[in-house]
Amino acid sequence: MKGSTGSEDRLSAAEFLRAHRETLLADWQQAVLEHLAGKVPPREPWLIDHLPELLSALADAVDFGSETLDERMEVAHAIARLDEGFNLGEVAHEYALLRRCILHRLEAQEQRLRPGDLTRLEEALDRVVTRSMVFFWDMKQRILQTLERMAEATLDDPDMETLLERLLTRLMESTLAVDAAAVMLLEGDELVVRAAVGLGTHEVKGQRVPVEHSMAAQAAVLHQPFLIRSAATDPRVLLDSLRQQDLRALYGMPLMEGDRLLGVAYMGSRTAFAFSDADTLLFRAVAQRASAHIARTELHTRERAARQEAERSLAQLDSLLDAAPVGITFLDTQLRYLRINDVLANLNRKPVEAHKGRPLQEMVRDGAGDAIERSLRQVLETGQPVQDVLIEGPDVKRGGIGYWRADYFPVRTRDGVLLGVGSTVVDINDYKRAEAALQQAVNFREELLAVLGHDLRNPLHAVNASAFMLGRFEGLDATSRRGVDRIRKASARMARMINDILDFARSRLGGGIPTTPQHVNMVELCQSMLEELQVAYPERPLTLEVRGGNLEGQWDPDRVTQVLGNLVVNALQHARNDTPVETSLTDEGTDVVMRVHNEGDPIPEHLLPRLFDPFKQSLTPDEGGKQRSLGLGLYIVHEIVQMHGGSVHVESTVERGTTFTVRWPRVPPPRGYLPP
Repeated sequence: MKGSTGSEDRLSAAEFLRAHRETLLADWQQAVLEHLAGKVPPREPWLIDHLPELLSALADAVDFGSETLDERMEVAHAIARLDEGFNLGEVAHEYALLRRCILHRLEAQEQRLRPGDLTRLEEALDRVVTRSMVFFWDMKQRILQTLERMAEATLDDPDMETLLERLLTRLMESTLAVDAAAVMLLEGDELVVRAAVGLGTHEVKGQRVPVEHSMAAQAAVLHQPFLIRSAATDPRVLLDSLRQQDLRALYGMPLMEGDRLLGVAYMGSRTAFAFSDADTLLFRAVAQRASAHIARTELHTRERAARQEAERSLAQLDSLLDAAPVGITFLDTQLRYLRINDVLANLNRKPVEAHKGRPLQEMVRDGAGDAIERSLRQVLETGQPVQDVLIEGPDVKRGGIGYWRADYFPVRTRDGVLLGVGSTVVDINDYKRAEAALQQAVNFREELLAVLGHDLRNPLHAVNASAFMLGRFEGLDATSRRGVDRIRKASARMARMINDILDFARSRLGGGIPTTPQHVNMVELCQSMLEELQVAYPERPLTLEVRGGNLEGQWDPDRVTQVLGNLVVNALQHARNDTPVETSLTDEGTDVVMRVHNEGDPIPEHLLPRLFDPFKQSLTPDEGGKQRSLGLGLYIVHEIVQMHGGSVHVESTVERGTTFTVRWPRVPPPRGYLPP
C-alpha cells in the first residue's frame, strides 16, 4: 500500500469551485426547492443570477486571499435582494444553503483539500455574507427612515403639489448626489411637471411633455426605470430647462398603480454620469411609496369632490323642496321619512323636523295612513310608480272636505338599487270647485238644449203646418201665395238651424252625434228628402241619378236625410240660379257613394282645409261683398258621416263646379265607436 498522499496531491478548493460550478448551482437550486417543501416560490431566488460570479470570486479569494473580493459584488447582491423585497432572514438562509451545498459536495470527494483551503473558503464566504448583511441592513434602515419621513410629510393631508414637493425634499436630503428632482403627472395625453425641487425648480414646474414622445412612455410600457448619462445633450430629453441646468445623470421611474400610469418621477445630478445602486434603490422605494400617496390623494380628491357635489345636490334639493308649491317627501324602504317640505308637513299639521326618521303611520293625520301606505308598498314591491291617487280628508284651512292628488314613485341609485319611495301631493281643491262649477254649467246647457229642442220646435211645427194648410187654399192671389211660400221656407230653414245647433251642442259635449242605424234603402231616403226640398224650392231643379242595383245598408235614416238636406241646401245657396243641383247614388261594393254637385263660383282655396269647421264664413268678391255663410251645416255633415264610419270630401273648380262626395259604409261601425 502507498503511504499518505502529499499535500501537492490534495484537492485545490479554488479548482474545485471552478470545476463544479454548474453542479453546485444545480445543488443549490434543489436545496432551495427542498426548503420550500415543494411549494412554488413567490419569486425567483435572487442568487441564481449572481451565483456563477460569486463562485468565481470565492475561488479567487481562496488563491489570493479574501482581500481580493470586490465589495461591489456584495452591494449588487444586497441591492437585488432589497429590490425584490427579501428580508434579512431570507438573505442569510440562501447564503447558508450555498455554504451547505459546497461542503456536501466537498465531502463527496475522495481527495482531501489542501491545507488551509477550507479555512480560506470559509473566511471568504464569511466576508461575503457579513458585508452583504451589513449593507443590506444599513440600506434597509436608510430606506425605512426615508419612508418614515415621507409618511410624516403626509400626516396633515396636504394637497397634491405640497405632498409631492415634500416627498422630493426627503429624497434629496437622503441622497447627496441628487441636484434636482421632479414629479410629472399624467393629464390626458401629456405629462405635466407638478412638483420640483433643486435646480431649475421654477423653470421646469408646469411644463408639459407629450407622453408618446417621452422616455416615460417606454418606461411605463416596460414597467422599468430609465437612465440617461448626459441629460444636457441627449435628444430624448424634451424639457429645455433640464438641458439648461447642465445635468449629467438623469434617472427616471414610472409611477404606477397596478397597470395604470400615474406619472413619472426623475432625479438628476450635475456631477455623476450614473447614480449608485444604493441611490437608485432608494429612489425606487421612494417612487413606489409616492405612487401609493398619489393614488390615495387622487382618491381623497375624488371623494371630496363627490362629497361636495352631494352637498350641493342636497342643498339644491332642499331649495327645491322649500320653493315647490306642491307637497314633496322621500321615505326609505321602511317607510320612514327622510325629507319632507313645509307644504306637505303642514298638511300633516306637524313641523318638518318632527317627521325625520319617523314612520308614516305616526305622522299622517285622520286615518289616511292606511290608504297611503298601500300605495307606497305597491311601489316598493313592483318598482313601478302609482299615479293620480285621490286623497280625501278634512280641509283645516278652508273647512269641509278637502281633495288632494298624490303620485308615488320609486327612488333608485344610478345602478338601480332601490333606496325608497318619493311622493308628490297636489292640492286640487280649486280644481274640484272649478269642476263643480263646470258641471253646473253643463247641466244648465243641457236644460237649455232641452228647452230649445222642445219649446221652440213645437211652435215652429205649428207655423209650418199652418203655412202648409194656407198654401193649399185656392183663393190666394199670387202675392199672398208668395208670402206663404216665404213663411214655409223660413220655417224650414229655422228647423234646420235648430237641428244643427242641437247636434253641434251634443257633439261638443262628448260622445258625438247619436245615431240609430237600421236597414234602409238609400234611394228611398234621398227621393223623399229631395221631394221635401223641392216643395220648399219649387223654382230650382233638383235631380237624382242612381247607378247600381243594390243601394241598401245599415244607416240612421234621419241622419242620412239630414246630411243630404244640408248638402243640397248649401248647393242651392251657392249655385247659379239657372242651374240644377244634381244628386247621384253609386253602388261601390262595400260603400254607397253619395255625390251632390252644383255649378257656380268655386269655394275659395284658402277655405278648403277648414271647410268642415263650425261657423265658417266667406265673402264672394264678384257679388259685391255678399256674405256666403257656411254656418254649421257642413260641420254637422262631417260629424254624422264620421259616426257612420264614412268620409266626406269636396272638389271645387271653375271648370267642373263644386262636388261633395260622401262614402257610406254598408256595415255600421262597432258599438262605442268614436270617430278619430
